[in-house]
Amino acid sequence: MSLGNLIKGFWSHLTVRRKRQLFLLFCLMVLTSFADVLSLGAVLPFLGALTQPEKIFAYQELQPFFKWLQIGSPEDLLFPITMIFVFAVVLAGGMRLLLLYVQTRVSFSIGADLSYQVYRRTLYQPYSVHLSRNSSEIISGVTTKIGLIITYFLNPILVLSSSVVILIAIMTALLAVDPLVSSIAFLGFGAIYLLTILITRRRLAFYSKEISTESNQVVKVLQEGLGGIRDVLIDGTQEIYCKQYRMADIPLRRAQAGSAIIGGFPRYAVEALGMSFIAILAYILSKQEGSMASVITLLGVLALGAQRLLPVLQQAYVSIVQLRSGRESMHDALKLLNQPVNMEPRDARGIALPYKSSIDICDVDFNYAQGSPLILSKLNFRIQHGSCVGFIGATGSGKSTLLDVLMGLLVPTGGRILIDGVELNKKNRKAWQRLIAHVPQSIYLTDASIIENIAFGVPADKIDRARALLAAQQAQISSYIEALEEGYETKVGERGVRLSGGQRQRIGIARALYKQAEVIIFDEATSALDNETEAAVMDAIARLKGRVTLLIVAHRLSTLNQCDSIFELKNGHIGQSKVRLGATDIVPMDRDL
Repeated sequence: MSLGNLIKGFWSHLTVRRKRQLFLLFCLMVLTSFADVLSLGAVLPFLGALTQPEKIFAYQELQPFFKWLQIGSPEDLLFPITMIFVFAVVLAGGMRLLLLYVQTRVSFSIGADLSYQVYRRTLYQPYSVHLSRNSSEIISGVTTKIGLIITYFLNPILVLSSSVVILIAIMTALLAVDPLVSSIAFLGFGAIYLLTILITRRRLAFYSKEISTESNQVVKVLQEGLGGIRDVLIDGTQEIYCKQYRMADIPLRRAQAGSAIIGGFPRYAVEALGMSFIAILAYILSKQEGSMASVITLLGVLALGAQRLLPVLQQAYVSIVQLRSGRESMHDALKLLNQPVNMEPRDARGIALPYKSSIDICDVDFNYAQGSPLILSKLNFRIQHGSCVGFIGATGSGKSTLLDVLMGLLVPTGGRILIDGVELNKKNRKAWQRLIAHVPQSIYLTDASIIENIAFGVPADKIDRARALLAAQQAQISSYIEALEEGYETKVGERGVRLSGGQRQRIGIARALYKQAEVIIFDEATSALDNETEAAVMDAIARLKGRVTLLIVAHRLSTLNQCDSIFELKNGHIGQSKVRLGATDIVPMDRDL
């Protein structure tokens, strides 16, 4: 993607407020350039007052100004002109500092906006998209890639813009002093930078791709190594992950170093050339006829102009190098920013979807990709409101996929799902999901207190404590929590590392009960519990029958003793046998419950 298209895509994701700030920032750049011209213009009278005060004092146009300042002789000129020069230099420096402050604040504020947009758009992606992605790409995009956009894209654009404005102002002032000498100096310096850009452009493109690719790989290795730390320690595979990290990190650092080297080395050649140019010019002018004072004045102006011009040229060059180095990262970030997504909030007012009667599954098929084998095939069954339904089947039979389809996380490839006769679709899916609570096999816990994990997603100051305590009692974990020193305020650690597997799952069950949903889905939710605790939890769950609909996936038939009926899945289809388990049937799915 060309730089112009990247800038256009970047601009489209800025808010009106940020665009207005960038416009004001450009105005500040222009004012800063005027301050630089003022400081450069103040050199002439300052050096003239040092070398030829009589000549300045003789200007008739300045006499009213001299009278106002009560200057009666050429010797009195030096102090006020020195003060004017100092004021101009300090003003220019202050404006540059202000520009740096505003420019940095605006760029990092925009970075925060973009990072938020990427994260928000990612969270609103359909479940099928999340299944097809590696989470390290998203983490890298939100953290590393957005940071690279600031360093290698936004800041360079702002610096380049301000450099161009200041360059134009400085060159205009220098051309007014001596057009020929100023043109030769600018063309000479510019040629060095242009030649360097042409020579290094392919190498910079390579570095750009390396930075983008290896930053993803570094995050991936970190996530895999730390995420599976238990297995890493048991298997003794630390060195394998260290080697993988080093293999990803070294190319990244080399690419970053290469970009930095290319960005820095022309500066020294240009500085040497600039000083040599001024020395040669001084020699040539000294051999010509004329006042030595005039020569000194001209050289002073050119020297100060070069002192201002060279850093600005260097900044512009470095900005171009950084833009080329960050092109691939910017392209990756734009792909995340351009994710098509329905941004309707979950709690937005939408179509009401009451559930009082039944859920009907009608000829439902599902596969993950077009042309791939069907995971679910021609499923037909009805679940009555308030019933408790169990699902069994071998691993890979489609149990969890069926639950994802029922929850609206996956859209059926064929067939329909009806809620009280209303077809589940894109418009009412959020309303349906508000009625559902899900207890998965692996419970995700945040590094927060127990009560915050029970009321997951609810701000701490909005938690209904009485409801949370009741949910903990129903999930058979309240006695354990109350025995802790800090009780419900106890921190569980990252991913609940300070809790046992059974405790984590009971908190997950309490979380579902806290939600007070119409439908609660248990996906192997009691697999980590001992038989006694599982029986107690299932008894508590059974008490909800008649008030809420319970859908339970399990491998053990004993877990499903409380179910009204049990569905058996075999490779996405329905087993034809009918098996009795006490008062419970395992039935084909074409039967109403």
